[in-house]
Amino acid sequence: MTGFDIALVRLLLAAAGSLAAGGAVWGVALLCRRYLPALAQHRSLWLLGQIAVAVVFAAMLLPTTQRLRVVPVIEMNEEAPSPMPAASASPQASATVTPAADLTPAAPALSWHTWLRDAARAWLLLYLLGLGHAVWRWRRAQRWLEALAASGSPLDAAAHVPLPDVIEVAAPISPMLQGLRKPRLLLPRHLRTFDPLQQQLIVEHELTHWRRHDLCWSVAAFALQSLFWFNPFMRLLRARLGWAQEFGCDRDVLRGRPPAERKAYAAALVAQFKLQLRPADMALAFGASDAGAHAPTLAARISLIRTPTTERRRWPRWLALASLTAVAVVSVALQPALGWRSAEVQDASAGAALALDCTVMVDAANGASLVREGTCGERVTPASTFKIAISLMGFDSGVLRDEHAPYLPYQESYASSNPSWRHGTDPAGWLRESIVWYSQQVTSQLGAGSVRNYVQSFEYGNRDIASVAGVDDAVAFSELSPTLRISALEQAAFLRKVVNRSLPLSAHAYDMTARLLKLDQPVNGWEVYGKTGTAAVRLPDGSEDQAQDIGWFVGWAVKDGRTVVFARLLQHPVEADLYAGRQTRDAFLRELAQRVL
Repeated sequence: MTGFDIALVRLLLAAAGSLAAGGAVWGVALLCRRYLPALAQHRSLWLLGQIAVAVVFAAMLLPTTQRLRVVPVIEMNEEAPSPMPAASASPQASATVTPAADLTPAAPALSWHTWLRDAARAWLLLYLLGLGHAVWRWRRAQRWLEALAASGSPLDAAAHVPLPDVIEVAAPISPMLQGLRKPRLLLPRHLRTFDPLQQQLIVEHELTHWRRHDLCWSVAAFALQSLFWFNPFMRLLRARLGWAQEFGCDRDVLRGRPPAERKAYAAALVAQFKLQLRPADMALAFGASDAGAHAPTLAARISLIRTPTTERRRWPRWLALASLTAVAVVSVALQPALGWRSAEVQDASAGAALALDCTVMVDAANGASLVREGTCGERVTPASTFKIAISLMGFDSGVLRDEHAPYLPYQESYASSNPSWRHGTDPAGWLRESIVWYSQQVTSQLGAGSVRNYVQSFEYGNRDIASVAGVDDAVAFSELSPTLRISALEQAAFLRKVVNRSLPLSAHAYDMTARLLKLDQPVNGWEVYGKTGTAAVRLPDGSEDQAQDIGWFVGWAVKDGRTVVFARLLQHPVEADLYAGRQTRDAFLRELAQRVL
């Protein structure tokens, strides 16, 4: 799949999430309508309900909400076909080929991805058609209203009172307020047959819409309904908003008026209902709304006119707002995140780095593969895991003597980039704190030729450790080597030789290295020996990814006389004061505590 297709799949998931959120919001609104009827007459409840659904939709598209999801991520892993190995005359240039046992049959995945891609593309087409239809309906309604206004004749209003333009039309419409930027009051000619008091109350109703800025609320609700045309709950919420706006105007117009005027107002509402045409979208009419143009709603409205509610307390509004906020948060939290890793997309992106996630576990005695998961054939820098090899070299050659010798004081010429390493240390502290400058002093005393010979005899990764122009040899022959690369599979192969003591090294080198690598606490009965490593991800252009690090944890574990070597490689977002190697170690130890080997 392309990046565009993946975005469409996420859009489809967000649309489904908005449907679920709409149902939850509508349920909360109905509860408010039943148990807090006065609150249901306020327009804010219904518009906030629409906004809550829109917020859920938008939040599901933001990557920052991934951490808020409590539902496990749906991983969509697409395997790309493995390339044929390129012929090479030297180990340094050899391509890494993932063994056949590490491959996953691609046909089912591709079939599933193809279906999902087609569904997402079809959804985009359907959505655009629906949105186009909504825009067409709005334009048609606007043209009808403009033609209606043009067919009428303006009426004079009081010069000293700021009012919208008033236009009288011959069509049997309901008195209505129309126009967002320049509102106009359209009055039907048949209104002249109404009682003067009724005429006054009807006009006051429409002017109350104008004063309350109800047209702005209606435009916002209509825009949200149009954008989410596929969500039936948005239409229901908008209809209830129109219902609440009419009740709000009824309440404001009739506040403090005697029963006789209330009765005249109700009679005018019934008379208008019998004469009118249904108003177009984006107009606020005295006798109708999306929810008010039906006899049952009209009867309820008249009932409230006769017996108005007096509930004015603020706590129901805060309760409703808190409920809608909770619905939005829970809807986001319960929607699954879509995690997609596509080798095709990664290879096609010039600045992208391959996401690394591998676990290898091998029986040290017979070499049987126990666990092999993820991208285990990819060669990357060994980072500080190369300290295992340096430790073996140092103790074998005598440069290192025991866990406390030699002790080397820190010198400013070492120019350590990490302030916490600027102190003297010994071999135990070197491996415990993973101090780079100490590694460089050990390899400097060993000499470039000796280090290179050891790496060749270890068959360590690509075995390419060499002097590099512009790079000090102390750096080039340490864990910071710009040329040395190793895969997780090769790490496991090297460590199996270490555990089986099949390398041409002294027993003292094996003993001291194992002693310094041992973790303090057993895990699920396993005595664990290991070393972490952290390094920046290298992009295809050779630059460092400032947002991603790779983390290594490699070593072996012993339990009941059985030894298992392991290599765990995991890519992490860069976090201050939290090294990727430590995160990888902690993740592996948690996995080890749950694995049955």
